[in-house]
Amino acid sequence: VLMVDEKGKNMKCLTFFLMLPETVKNRSKKSSKKGNSSSSSNSKLPPVCYEIITLKTKKKKKMAADIFPRKKPTNTNTTAVQQYHQQNLNNNNTIPAPNWQGLYPTIRERNAVMFNNDLMADVHFVVGPPGGTQRLPGHKYVLAVGSSVFHAMFYGELAEDKDEIRIPDVEPAAFLAMLKYIYCDEIDLAADTVLATLYAAKKYIVPHLARACVNFLETSLSAKNACVLLSQSCLFEEPDLTQRCWEVIDAQAELALKSEGFCDIDFQTLESILRRETLNAKEIVVFEAALSWAEVECQRQELTATIENKRKVLGKALYLIRIPTMALDDFANGAAQSGILTLNETNDIFLWYTAAKKPELQFVSKPRKGLVPQRCHRFQSCAYRSNQWRYRGRCDSIQFAVDKRVFIAGFGLYGSSCGSAEYSAKIELKRQGVILGQNLSKYFSDGSSNTFPVWFEYPVQIEPDTFYTASVILDGNELSYFGQEGMTEVQCGKVTVQFQCSSDSTNGTGVQGGQIPELIFYA
Repeated sequence: VLMVDEKGKNMKCLTFFLMLPETVKNRSKKSSKKGNSSSSSNSKLPPVCYEIITLKTKKKKKMAADIFPRKKPTNTNTTAVQQYHQQNLNNNNTIPAPNWQGLYPTIRERNAVMFNNDLMADVHFVVGPPGGTQRLPGHKYVLAVGSSVFHAMFYGELAEDKDEIRIPDVEPAAFLAMLKYIYCDEIDLAADTVLATLYAAKKYIVPHLARACVNFLETSLSAKNACVLLSQSCLFEEPDLTQRCWEVIDAQAELALKSEGFCDIDFQTLESILRRETLNAKEIVVFEAALSWAEVECQRQELTATIENKRKVLGKALYLIRIPTMALDDFANGAAQSGILTLNETNDIFLWYTAAKKPELQFVSKPRKGLVPQRCHRFQSCAYRSNQWRYRGRCDSIQFAVDKRVFIAGFGLYGSSCGSAEYSAKIELKRQGVILGQNLSKYFSDGSSNTFPVWFEYPVQIEPDTFYTASVILDGNELSYFGQEGMTEVQCGKVTVQFQCSSDSTNGTGVQGGQIPELIFYA
């Protein structure tokens, strides 16, 4: 075969010897007589055939997705495709259509049809604990391509030729989520199964799915689940997730300690939380949380939840609670009457509060450092005038956004410009109209231009790159200071805060001037 390109240049010359029918051979012999004598000596050899093929060069190779672009299928195909996708959600399916391959233009789509499908399955998994198992089909080749563990299981040196494999330590829903990623290249995570899916992805070494699980957990992290996720992140050796959990637990410690998830943590995680120096919580809250954990732990160990058993399961972790640092009222009305302390321990702690010569204690007596709040001041100066700023129950509001996750603890507010005065303040924090935190309190101003902190009951978690609305309704008879020369962007340590006007503001506050001069936050 002689190959030439479009310009006539020779590309390749290949000779093929063909076994031809006798009639073709005879024609070939007649034509060969016109040649030289050397050709007649080789007339017994099969004739040589030549064919010229024109090749088009520098043409980009097309993939199936390019050749068959996705179009809206006809009604018949739409029904069939939806039917097959619905079948994939069920177990032990078969494809009834004889030409189902023609419905899917790309290898990825055709491969996805095999997800959770008995067609051509050469292995089955019995997934889940006894009493809650599910039998799922698999295809060794596809699984081996997606996971090095499956490759070793099916094609390694120690591979076992089993038609059915039992996996009691993985939940069926999590295993299906992993299979869906391997077969379909799709990540489908849910809040109630993401931890189990992360376990499956770690076990079978599917790193991209594991990373997606961690990202999902980080974005859904809150005080309610931070303690449980802390325990799991240590188990899965995910240091970034562990750090995020500590940030939430430190800043929203009281909410985290009062959450139901706190009672589900293991003993090692309990110790690490009780030992935490930056825990931003009253010690009486820490004490009550430890007792709640001990009660649930007694149930897990099938023990009666008596005072003795609670102390038994707490063990040495009890002495990590800094009982001597409690307010005296908290100790007298709480820890001292709980029964968890011995009589000698109770007497020694009372002496610690009152005696000049303090006894030695097994409990840690040094207060926790907690977190130091940061203040974002958005005005470059402040002023007062004889006819403003009056409140009279109207709303001052401003919108803000941050570039890193922070926890708003409260606002810094101006006070009276005409001597000392008391104000009633209702502070509120909203996101897209939903109230995230609010509090009603009073504060006393001394007549200076300083700001005075007003706190939320619990710090409010603020996610990056989203605008939140800070509002305050102040009621006071005296004129107040107000801010001037407002900034649209303020750098506070490693956090950048942006401000914009809010439509909720009915008392004149905006970016350039007004009230709410400070955001108080933990970062």
